[in-house]
Amino acid sequence: MIRNKKIDTENTFTSHLTELRSRLIKTFVFFIIFFLISYYFAEYIYGFLVKPYSEAVIQSGLERRLIFTALHEAFLTYLKVAFFSSLLISSPILLTQIWKFIAPGLYQNEKKAFLPYLISTPILFIIGALLVYYLIMPLAIKFFLGFETVASQNQIAIELEAKVNEYLSLIMRLIFAFGISFQLPVVLSLLARVGLIDSIYLKKRRKYVIVIMFAFAALLTPPDPITQIGLALPLLLLYEISIVTVKLIEKKQDA
Repeated sequence: MIRNKKIDTENTFTSHLTELRSRLIKTFVFFIIFFLISYYFAEYIYGFLVKPYSEAVIQSGLERRLIFTALHEAFLTYLKVAFFSSLLISSPILLTQIWKFIAPGLYQNEKKAFLPYLISTPILFIIGALLVYYLIMPLAIKFFLGFETVASQNQIAIELEAKVNEYLSLIMRLIFAFGISFQLPVVLSLLARVGLIDSIYLKKRRKYVIVIMFAFAALLTPPDPITQIGLALPLLLLYEISIVTVKLIEKKQDA
């Protein structure tokens, strides 16, 4: 009897691993398909990413260009564009596959509790990415362009000639930094649900969090005040929203 129970447990574990592998393979296949499609449209995607730079340059009345200094740099840049694009597009599919894998083992009330986090994760990431694209990048580019100097009798001109690869690395780093940082309410709400933190704990540590947020923003962003403040302030707002969310969770648990 004990032996049969052990065999059933092993078979169940093996079937779970097989199902998990199958779902990961499906996600990887979608990733490859999106990667090929993204590479085909990589030039247009990169043009979309460059738009904040080009608009800032035009509004400043300057004539600038993006350059590459190695033969393979533009090719590798388009590969990175395709990789990042396919990663962003396929991430909801990965979350869906994870949900389908764990949902059968959850009770109905657990499904209702977990599903909002699954939905809010990509939404918060997109909000962070949009904030970078439409607000932070234009302000940061204008800030950096302000360090250019005009040629004079005693001084040569100092002009920006950004590299295609460096610009892509900057904007993608900011997108991922803001997108991941915007998951703060999700993380804190999950910690509250499992009983590791509560609203009183979050309130008491607010002054320490302010310092940590600005230090965190300084590490993830370029060394300019615009992007650092642009990340720190939304994080502080999200922290306050998290306190309200944790309070609501506590009220539901008490009820």
